[in-house]
Amino acid sequence: MMTTSFPVDRPVPLPFRDRSDAARHLIAALAKYRGRKPLILAIPRGAVPMGRLIADALGGELDVVLVRKLGAPGNPEFAIGAVDERGTVMLNEEAAEWAGADDDYVQHEATRQLALIRQRRANYRPDQPPIRLTDRTVIVVDDGLATGSTMIAALKAARAQRPGRLVCAVPVAAEESLAQVAPYADDVVCLATPWPFNAVGLHYRDFSGITDAQVIETLAAASAGAGDTAGDTVGSAHQVRIPVGTLALDGDLIIPPAPRGLVIFAHGSGSSRRSPRNRFVAEMLNRHRFATLLFDLLTSGEDRDTANRFDIGLLSGRLDAAVEWARAAPLCRRLPIGLFGASTGAAAALAVSAHRPADIAAVVSRGGRPDLAGASALSQVRAPTLLIVGGDDTEVLQLNRAAQSSMGTHADIAIVPGATHLFEEPGTLQQAATVAAEWFARYLKPGAG
Repeated sequence: MMTTSFPVDRPVPLPFRDRSDAARHLIAALAKYRGRKPLILAIPRGAVPMGRLIADALGGELDVVLVRKLGAPGNPEFAIGAVDERGTVMLNEEAAEWAGADDDYVQHEATRQLALIRQRRANYRPDQPPIRLTDRTVIVVDDGLATGSTMIAALKAARAQRPGRLVCAVPVAAEESLAQVAPYADDVVCLATPWPFNAVGLHYRDFSGITDAQVIETLAAASAGAGDTAGDTVGSAHQVRIPVGTLALDGDLIIPPAPRGLVIFAHGSGSSRRSPRNRFVAEMLNRHRFATLLFDLLTSGEDRDTANRFDIGLLSGRLDAAVEWARAAPLCRRLPIGLFGASTGAAAALAVSAHRPADIAAVVSRGGRPDLAGASALSQVRAPTLLIVGGDDTEVLQLNRAAQSSMGTHADIAIVPGATHLFEEPGTLQQAATVAAEWFARYLKPGAG
């Protein structure tokens, strides 16, 4: 039985900031599928980065569904039908007749588009067949529905493989197109149906094109992470000692195979390197091939004095020492460095980033207090910064927005719907970890920092 879901209890602000923002809202709307190991089928190219975020957050797998629309004679943007990966043509006969597309034209256009599909499959998934859909919960994702013809073709192609449940998920759609798509799915999840609709890209502030190279990298990373489970150590583990003056602070360093960069964590007040939330995020980053360093900012004696937990100068000095250590350590000295700060640790991360613009390639804050870094430090930050805040953590969200306006760099705010300050709600911490991994993947490149 087909159902249609809209987030009526949580109105979605339009336009979306970008596809990642739209994906985060979709994750909240798809929460009921968490734990079923759903297969996310993304329609290339725009939906592939979204599909990766959704698959990670729901504990599922990612693949692409390859369909191509059949353009009208002289107007390739006007769809008269579509063809799927098996060569099945789905023709809108009324549109074809109106556009003057005869049988020879349709056959020629279908052959041309099928060749492109097969080339894309070879490029995107070399030597890997499509993942089997039989009896699986399958969620077909696109970044929006204008006419709906591509989504209908994708759903028909998926249905032919007898999935256990077939879901259509889009952030935004034309209402009439959504109605045409609905009969082909068991569940339709759509966040908004604005009127007038006009075009998908108008409902995003940033609707930049996605390249084939980005699709290939995303799918390769998803394949590399398949089968990993939370709590496993992904890579070699090293206990390290970080010198700070006459002290030495304990740290845990994880180096995965072929690391893409190093993320150094700065925990929040009253916490330590054993913070379960930061360790959860670190494990997610390890699965994305990032090395991680979690260390104690304070000794046990220092931590007993609550004032030390809020001494941003002291905390940033300790974090600065960890960056200095990493720059010289043989295991990680060649890796670009990112900082991940939580609560007061976020202020320390931003202060160090301001102090070391040549060393820090990216910063992520989770439920952080960037305001505690001070206006002067914020204005000197040059590393791209992501501020992740719970949607229900209203006071901290206001502080982050104010800090964002003071920063002298590219700074984004990622709001996790339904999350409070500690991200204790089911699935919210995983969403935060996923967007953090995406941010570091974007900016921790060879030679960065």
